[in-house]
Amino acid sequence: MIPLIDLHAQYLELKKDILEATERVFDSGVYISGPEVEALEKDIASITQSKHAVSTANGTDALILALEACGVGPGDEVITTPYTFFATAEAIARRGAIPVFADIDERTYNLSPEETEKKITSKTKAIIPVHIFGQPADMDAFNDMAERHNLAIIEDACQALGAGYKNKPIGALGSIGCVSFFPTKNLGGYGDGGIVVTNDEEIAERIKILSHHGSKRKYYHEVVGYNSRLDSLQAAILRVKLSKLQEWNAKRRQKAALYAQQLEHSALRIPTVDAHVDHVFHLFTVECDNREQIADQLQQAGIATGHYYPCPLHLQKALAYLGYKPGDFKVAEKLCERSLALPMSPHLTDDQQAYIIEKVKQFTKG
Repeated sequence: MIPLIDLHAQYLELKKDILEATERVFDSGVYISGPEVEALEKDIASITQSKHAVSTANGTDALILALEACGVGPGDEVITTPYTFFATAEAIARRGAIPVFADIDERTYNLSPEETEKKITSKTKAIIPVHIFGQPADMDAFNDMAERHNLAIIEDACQALGAGYKNKPIGALGSIGCVSFFPTKNLGGYGDGGIVVTNDEEIAERIKILSHHGSKRKYYHEVVGYNSRLDSLQAAILRVKLSKLQEWNAKRRQKAALYAQQLEHSALRIPTVDAHVDHVFHLFTVECDNREQIADQLQQAGIATGHYYPCPLHLQKALAYLGYKPGDFKVAEKLCERSLALPMSPHLTDDQQAYIIEKVKQFTKG
């Protein structure tokens, strides 16, 4: 079976270095925070061109902490996309704030600035654009809105570390950026992990305190915070993988370009990539009719696929209290019915990709 994301091949490539890194942590006796975490934070700040980076226990915590650090609380409205993983809206709800959805751009699948503008009210406190599948959202448009309406812009960059927008790395293009180190991400650990990046020293300091039980000085607590710290083992592993991130992202782009070229005249709708962005293709998601049938045929041919996402956020049972209904966001709903993710990994071999392309063409004829 050709996996959707080949984590085993990734491990084999770096096995020696990873084992050495973990042994270094075991020998140190420092298992939470510490030198490995501090070094990773400096590395992530460097590649995102951010002044500050603060690690967290996972990407969801990164979003929650970012919202709290930006002053988002009960009754505030936060606008985001209905087409993303649940954690984006979950974080808003966990702060007691109200998730407000706006439809997506049918070309890029990112949050539409035009639709977002329509949703801004006197209660709006922040906007969370998601760089979906690794393609940066229209940050100029969102930053313009932030300036005109005095809003925080929180980049959900959980799928997009290493991506670029107009020759600038994503992450610190708004008020704050959030990254996930979930194992399947372009930079993934062997467990949960996350990080926030920002150019605002006050926000960074607030997140650092909040993530350590509201404490700046051990055993003295300034606010009620969270236990959201990164393990040293994860940091050490991530530092090994970080040395390969640029190369791996380049390979993802190459494989995406081949998919696009070879499947251009198929019955699939190929992802659109804006000319001013550097897409890192966390996933290569196409649109097709008869999604379930094609996915089943590919499965039988030994090819794994993904469905991102089967249910948009505004129709999730957990968010039914918001009062949305089918038809409210037609672009997102249509995409949820038609989306099919093909295998994408820097370790996808040429032979594997050729076989996938052959079978996709075969199963999507006329």
